[in-house]
Amino acid sequence: MNIAYHFRIYPTEKQKILLAKTFGCCRFLYNQMLNDKIQEYEKTKKMIKNTPAMYKKEYPFLKEVDSLALSNVQLHLEKAYQNFFRDPKIGFPKFKSKHRTRKSYTTNVVNGNIRLEECRIRLPKLKWLHIKKHREIPDEYRLKSVTVSMESSGKYFASLLYERSVSENQTTEKEYRTARILGIDYAMKGMAVFSDDIGEQNIGYFRRSEQRLAREQRKLSRCVKGSHNYQRQKRKVAICHEKIRNQRKDFQHKLSRRIADQYDVVAVEDIDMKAMSQCLNFGKSVSDNGYGKFREMLEYKLGWQGKELVKVDRFFPSSKRCCKCGKVKKELKLSERIYCCECGNEMDRDRNAAINIREEARRMLTA
Repeated sequence: MNIAYHFRIYPTEKQKILLAKTFGCCRFLYNQMLNDKIQEYEKTKKMIKNTPAMYKKEYPFLKEVDSLALSNVQLHLEKAYQNFFRDPKIGFPKFKSKHRTRKSYTTNVVNGNIRLEECRIRLPKLKWLHIKKHREIPDEYRLKSVTVSMESSGKYFASLLYERSVSENQTTEKEYRTARILGIDYAMKGMAVFSDDIGEQNIGYFRRSEQRLAREQRKLSRCVKGSHNYQRQKRKVAICHEKIRNQRKDFQHKLSRRIADQYDVVAVEDIDMKAMSQCLNFGKSVSDNGYGKFREMLEYKLGWQGKELVKVDRFFPSSKRCCKCGKVKKELKLSERIYCCECGNEMDRDRNAAINIREEARRMLTA
């Protein structure tokens, strides 16, 4: 299993210039290779096998940057083609824009060319950089690659990918019957409702900072595009977005870590978050909750500990079924927030759904 550590780096002015060249060369090579593939297919109806070495003679500036970064550009383009042929809905590979594409590149570990110490890291072409190493990395982990990126706020980060061994634990049916299972039901307010009392709720970081963000965006709209004030104000808007993103991510990481430590199995509903964000004008609220990212964090953190995330079918009547007697209602309006059953059960409809999801997951595991 692979695990990545995200650290902030502080390059010097000369290193920033070389990083900008590397970002630009990777973007240029990707667009050039994609354009040649398209033209060759239009002429001969065949796929051309182009490599970065084919362009270095015509474009000598490609020799100034890390060659492994250019090799990864070829791998990324080939993967984009494979994804398109596997599922055409993903879309054909697109050209990368200078202003809208994320600035990043990936380099691999070859013959010890990358070394990490307490407060600095050595990267190809860049030599030593200062790094904020806020977490200790076990000695048994093996470094595979490093991805260097630059955010819109002007901050630089290095994502270190390590390979770790995971022991496979075979859980028996008897252990599943006594395992601690947590049921999670999606909620528009607070991100999710849990079958047990967790005591953590998402406070809606975007909604809380929406007025400040709108004020900074209004100032940006009044600036002359391309001017010094425009670039400075654009960075302020990026810093606002970055703070909201970091607040949401911090909450999700802490909550998912606590759940993964306390429970053996977590049951969630297999809902399509993209489709939900496109219906009933819920896009901003669904994005602010970040439930899809939270579900991904839970899955890999449970996998690290040999635990399991169970996805219950989205058509399972979790909201309409009574968690006490099991009776299913024929109709249940969205405005009915309290679930009332003939057996006398009255409780919050989302908590009732979370309990039903938990019991359905237990049935699936023991079946």
